[in-house]
Amino acid sequence: MMSASVTERLMSAERRASVEKAVNLAPRVPEHFSRDRQIALFIFLSSLGYLLLFRRYTTMEPDEGIVLQGAQRILRGQVVYRDFFSYFTPGSYYWLAFLFKIFGSSFTLARTVLAVIGAGFSVVSYMLMRRVCSTEVSFFVASLVTLTTLPFRFLVLHNWDSTLCAGLAVYFAVRMIELPRVSWAVATSSFASLCFLFEQSKGAGLCLGLGTGLLLIGSKDPRLRNRTLMAAMATGLVWPVILTVIYFAARHSLALMVADWFWPLQHYSTANHVPYGYQNWSDGTREELFRSGPWVARLIAAVAVSPTFLVPVLPLLALGIGAYWTSRLWQRPTADPKCCYYVLTCATLAGLLLSIVIGRADILHFMYLLPLFCLPLAWVMDGRDIRRQIFQRLRPLLIAYVAIAGLLFAAPLLQRTWSAHSAVATRRGGVSTPAPDTVIDYVQAHVPAGGSIVVYPYLPLYYYLTATFNPTRYEYFQPGMNTAEQADEILANLRYNRTSAVLFESTFVEKIPRSWPGTPMAAVVADPVADYIVREYHTCKILSSPSNWTFLFMVRKSLACP
Repeated sequence: MMSASVTERLMSAERRASVEKAVNLAPRVPEHFSRDRQIALFIFLSSLGYLLLFRRYTTMEPDEGIVLQGAQRILRGQVVYRDFFSYFTPGSYYWLAFLFKIFGSSFTLARTVLAVIGAGFSVVSYMLMRRVCSTEVSFFVASLVTLTTLPFRFLVLHNWDSTLCAGLAVYFAVRMIELPRVSWAVATSSFASLCFLFEQSKGAGLCLGLGTGLLLIGSKDPRLRNRTLMAAMATGLVWPVILTVIYFAARHSLALMVADWFWPLQHYSTANHVPYGYQNWSDGTREELFRSGPWVARLIAAVAVSPTFLVPVLPLLALGIGAYWTSRLWQRPTADPKCCYYVLTCATLAGLLLSIVIGRADILHFMYLLPLFCLPLAWVMDGRDIRRQIFQRLRPLLIAYVAIAGLLFAAPLLQRTWSAHSAVATRRGGVSTPAPDTVIDYVQAHVPAGGSIVVYPYLPLYYYLTATFNPTRYEYFQPGMNTAEQADEILANLRYNRTSAVLFESTFVEKIPRSWPGTPMAAVVADPVADYIVREYHTCKILSSPSNWTFLFMVRKSLACP
């Protein structure tokens, strides 16, 4: 009897140990727990409330107006690629045009939608991190995503739309490897395809990374080799592309669409090539941050900007973590759920990193993907899958650094919004700026809504806010990236249309060494469009943007100033 009792106790202990080991190996599924669902809802609502504080603030960033003005052209019956130039896929243009069609075109609406997207980032990040991290770490890092990611560049851009699609694709892929279902498979590949249609480089990297991860897992998990599941994946991948092809073919612009999609492969990288993690800082900014003021202020500044050096390291960290878990996957006869999670997410991050390295590896493009690149940060901060004793000792210091640096990084982003006391009334609604903008008032006073003006070379946001239009196919022109043939096309349009007004940024050349250091010198020295403007137009008014960029309001020499 004694022997049987001892045997039963030993067997019971073994069963408990086996269950505990299985639980430890299997990632948590937060969707199954009401507490996690409630936290996710709280994160969404609080993030949305915080991000709405930024919706009216602008410094008149050049990139923001590209999608906004493109959506306006679509509402006027134009077709992207056929009627105006774009070198990325059309998703953001038509998404925004759809919203403007329903709710009316306004800057505030576009920014409100952006805030919703940003809140979505934090929720997706939380749900992905919570699978292998504690509630506290997952909540903390998701909060950092809210405080730092979108506020770093709160602009209406295709980069943010595509990042949300990428995040949702990864989320549904994780759901699919947990429980293979047709619905998860369709959702995964559909969002991957939509990511491509919002930004082709990011979408291609996402598909490459997801595909690699799923192939590795499928070699050990026969459930992913199910033909029905594979057919569902293929369906989700192709239906958005088929609809896009049909739409542009019906408008006789399919060949132009394909040509513009591949245009960056030949023209984008030359001027936009920068070192890995490039900061886009001017010499004056470096001097102010690191070489001026008392040492305490310089130390605080160094800690505050240190996240911009940390973020490019995170995907490299994911590569190392992914290699470790892939080796563990191969050593096991069957698929380990936790191995599958890490292999899939790390492979995806590797694909997204490749898309950045091939395109433009500056800090901006790393920040665009921070909602996903923050995953390895959470894994390291949580530390439950890192057994090294030295790491466990250093972990409190890491958590303290991330908390302090993250808050110091986020504080100026919010402060600059609160301190923006210059109000500008535009035809698309009111905006707040950190300094007076004399351009918008003058243009709106002298160019009617719907009228033509050329903003050269690069600030399409002025078109959108003043409700004016460029008579050419080019909302922006970047020397060294745009081609000589495109410059000739702009000149031909200016001569043919006899455009009366030009808003010429005379200080643009000063930005080139900092923003596009790879620009060939010949492109800077020889700008036929700028030469034509100086030759054929005369200055009526010197204007300035909130960033203190100088613009000349010019009219043809045959015309008097208004």
